[in-house]
Amino acid sequence: MTIGADFAAKRTEVDDEPITAQIWDLAGQERFESVRSVYYRGCVGALLVFDITRPSTFEVVPNWLGELVKNNGELIVPLVLIGNKGDLREDAELTVDRETAEEYASELSKWSGFEVPYVETSALNGDHVDEAFIRLLRNVNIFVSNAEARKRAQRK
Repeated sequence: MTIGADFAAKRTEVDDEPITAQIWDLAGQERFESVRSVYYRGCVGALLVFDITRPSTFEVVPNWLGELVKNNGELIVPLVLIGNKGDLREDAELTVDRETAEEYASELSKWSGFEVPYVETSALNGDHVDEAFIRLLRNVNIFVSNAEARKRAQRK
């Protein structure tokens, strides 16, 4: 269980460019809400993660997104919607349907103006985890480059 926030660095290559991303895993319990708000500031991308074997975690994804936008100066950033515990899909009694998650990712794409992919992962065995990061980081690179270009244009 995450207590407040947990930090990690992810080193990878995106399109032959080395990237080190700072990853903040934020605790979901209500008692940590005031602590979480600090970590959203300056965020340039987000992984919206839910547990496919617990539909209630999918139902609160819009709340997480609202909290992100509210605490990041109303800035909409690149996103990846992640259904974790894909390794348990076949054995679980109740799961979030893949089509439902893909439809929501499509809605998020229209809302955000970014392609928001849905990636089903398994943190247990690492399935598709790197894919999720790479897809996010590609969009973050575009987002940051466009923001820098806008700043340069405003200075002229």
